[in-house]
Amino acid sequence: MPASISDDVPMIEAIGVKKRFGDNEVLRGVSLSVARGEVVALIGPSGSGKSTFLRCLNHLETIDAGEIRIGGEVLASTDAEGRCRYAPEADGRRLCRKSGMVFQHFNLFPHLTVLENLIAAPMVVTGVPRGQAVERAEKLLAKVELSAKRDNYPARLSGGQKQRVAIARALAMEPELMLFDEPTSALDPELTGEVLRTMRELAEERMTMLVVTHEMGFAREVARTVAFMDQGELLVTRPAAEFFADPGHERAQAFLDHML
Repeated sequence: MPASISDDVPMIEAIGVKKRFGDNEVLRGVSLSVARGEVVALIGPSGSGKSTFLRCLNHLETIDAGEIRIGGEVLASTDAEGRCRYAPEADGRRLCRKSGMVFQHFNLFPHLTVLENLIAAPMVVTGVPRGQAVERAEKLLAKVELSAKRDNYPARLSGGQKQRVAIARALAMEPELMLFDEPTSALDPELTGEVLRTMRELAEERMTMLVVTHEMGFAREVARTVAFMDQGELLVTRPAAEFFADPGHERAQAFLDHML
């Protein structure tokens, strides 16, 4: 983290973010702030805009209005005429590299070994020498307890192992925050625990994390804050303990009643 950036500056700050696909308004002015070292669980019914919001935060989707700041720097903003403008390309790439993204379906390169999956981006994108990239990758594979799989191809891994490799691959770029898009929803229940264990360890290390999830146990036990979305709106943002005691909104309560 640059010395000039205070811990008081949010790692993520979204203000009034709007996004539509044709006539479908997916995000209706979503505002959310995530502090450095904070874990936020973003929950809500399927189709409520959670994944789209996550993808907007690292420019996998472009927003139609609002503002996004990463570590205090503007990634996207809206001018006085209502036009959305993004940071210059080089600055945008640099800001997006601050976040690591873990997807629902792993997105590993099937033609590369586990080790090669981890070293590709550091070498190609940031010019890390191969030896340094391999050393970093081997430490991360040990961290996610997959050192023995370094030379395997993804097809030979279980779903839980693939997702832990995907987490290690994102960490290989040394991000300042991690974005998780329903990282366990494609896994069999018995494989979910090993992925959540890795995420709990990251939380204990004070990694900033925004997690789209249906795992209410994780949200209750690991997240500091729970944010509830429905129909493109962020309706509730509360400390996790308070949210599960009283979500404070009838739609959030109905969702909890269904999930718990």
